[in-house]
Amino acid sequence: MGVAEDLADELARDVIKYIDATGGDEKIIADIVGVLGASSQTAEEAFLTAIRVRRANIKARALLMERARAFKAEQEAKAGAAKQPE
Repeated sequence: MGVAEDLADELARDVIKYIDATGGDEKIIADIVGVLGASSQTAEEAFLTAIRVRRANIKARALLMERARAFKAEQEAKAGAAKQPE
């Protein structure tokens, strides 16, 4: 990636950590976009893209983990049922 994308991605990671730590202070995104946009449209766009991509990835991984847990539970239930004497 280029400098703008690298810096924006690092900032996006830190902002997401901050939002998680504060329990959901989403206003920080708009505040940062305001600061970035005032000085660099490129940085603003790169930051917003990084936020969207990282959040989409977080949601997709959560779905994957949920499905994996459900699959594992289903497999364990089947194995337990197979061991039951009739």
